[in-house]
Amino acid sequence: MGEPRLAGRRVLITGAASGIGAATARQFVGEGALVALLDLQADKLALVAGELSAPFHATDVSDPAAVAAAVDAMAVALGGLDGLVCNAGIGISRPFADTTPADWERAMSVNAGSVFHTCRAALKHLQAAERATIVNLGSALGIQPLMGRAAYSASKAAVHALTKVLALELAPQIRVNAVAPGGVDTPLVRDTFTDPEAIRRVESRYALQRMGRPEEIAEAILYLTSHASGFVTGSTLSVDGGRIYY
Repeated sequence: MGEPRLAGRRVLITGAASGIGAATARQFVGEGALVALLDLQADKLALVAGELSAPFHATDVSDPAAVAAAVDAMAVALGGLDGLVCNAGIGISRPFADTTPADWERAMSVNAGSVFHTCRAALKHLQAAERATIVNLGSALGIQPLMGRAAYSASKAAVHALTKVLALELAPQIRVNAVAPGGVDTPLVRDTFTDPEAIRRVESRYALQRMGRPEEIAEAILYLTSHASGFVTGSTLSVDGGRIYY
């Protein structure tokens, strides 16, 4: 057996109470990382953190002041930060004509704004580390949108664009990449698509004819956080089961 892929790395993960975030936290700990966890869902977050013996902070990641305080506290708890995974997000599924200004602002604030706030708050800690990494969670819908997902798609496209700018500005010290998942069987997706027939329609858009598992997305995030991806920055890695754009 070789050395764990994240041996000794100190990584902050947002949106860690369930789904992709929780799966990523488990994968990272299994690969030797020390993790700290942020999420708004305090009770669920405490359970995941307890399982992993990880420091955590219940935080609204769309609130700049709250994020700054939480990131600083978690960096102190870990003794610094070598990596950041910005996974927090919400799903909004409405036709454009039914999308309200509040819907738009909420999608932008949580899905894109949280990435900006978290990266900004973590920057000084990451700059103090060697070979630091940031991985932001975008979406296949930020690359090729579908009808009925205007606010969500636009917010995730913003994440992809911000990732590329950060990669340019923070190189060579910090590598910054994004993962663009397709449909993944998480509570967020199940809350968005409550009709079984809607789930089947989603699955039919993928060459593999199924949704992904959180652990499969976590593996991609792990790769981009590990030194194995040392020559990768500014990239968006699609992990979407061969999504067919229609």
